[in-house]
Amino acid sequence: NPPIDPIREAIVMSLNSFIGPKPNLLDINQVNPPMRLEVSQPILDFAGMAKLHAIEQHTQGKFKSATIDITYPLAWGREGVEAKLASLCAQAVDAIKGGANILIISDRLVSATQVAIPSLLALSAIHQHLVREGLRTTAGLVVETGTAREVHHFAVLAGYGAEAVHPYLAMETLADMHAGMPGELSPEKAIYNYVKAIGKGLSKIMSKMGVSTYMSYCGAQLFEAIGLNSDTVGKYFTGTASRVEGIGVFEIAEEAIRMHKAAFSDDPVLDTMLDAGGEYAWRARGEEHMWSPDAIAKLQHSTRSNNWNTYKEYAQIINDQSRRHMTLRGLFEFKFD
Repeated sequence: NPPIDPIREAIVMSLNSFIGPKPNLLDINQVNPPMRLEVSQPILDFAGMAKLHAIEQHTQGKFKSATIDITYPLAWGREGVEAKLASLCAQAVDAIKGGANILIISDRLVSATQVAIPSLLALSAIHQHLVREGLRTTAGLVVETGTAREVHHFAVLAGYGAEAVHPYLAMETLADMHAGMPGELSPEKAIYNYVKAIGKGLSKIMSKMGVSTYMSYCGAQLFEAIGLNSDTVGKYFTGTASRVEGIGVFEIAEEAIRMHKAAFSDDPVLDTMLDAGGEYAWRARGEEHMWSPDAIAKLQHSTRSNNWNTYKEYAQIINDQSRRHMTLRGLFEFKFD
């Protein structure tokens, strides 16, 4: 589809999401299609999530939610992730057969002894399993996670089947940050602004693919995996393009455990210091960037002074990726016979 302008063509864009069982589009004689919950946008606040947990009481039993805990004992180590994923899939099937039509995939119970499976991995594993079992249209999937905070996180969760997301940690962080800030902005307004910004970001991402509604984007898997091996993709992200091999589910679990231990560490330095980050701009001790201060300085100096030797130093930094391994071409070398 051709791209859409999400600002000038906002009239065709929609973030409305429907949570719950889906009607059979092929059954033209279906008189009473299943009821679904409609939300104006897929990011749920605390009040909305609380209602979803108690949806059976609010709807006189027409809807029933079941919470699937995606944490497992830290003592299991990385080898426990596959057993837990299989258990999650079985729990989802049992919950649906027990009458639940909304499944809440949650990592709320994470603690010093309980490590969470990455929410995207857990969501996609359950989503794909329900598709294979022929049960995906009988229930909606909602993700309650502390790992979603940026627009891309929500877009990927949506692409792999999340009809709504509750980023509780991001919202709790906003409320906590608000306490020490001047001005009349209330915590509720801060969270509202955050949700609105995420919604605009989702509309921008959807529009680039020519998708105008959230429900068309939900479960569409318009992504390509980079750095995941084919076994992991085939089992947990079925149908996703992956042209380059990489790590598997055990390495993903190992990374989750490493981050978990850093979060619950007793180290007084880690207690007051956040990771340098650097995903968007260069930071010392952060993510590597092609455009580093050194590279930019050498380029500017070489052009201003017309210095060929300095330019060759700049070209060496940009072209030689065999040391920092920042690009795919940096992992290759020429084979000479």
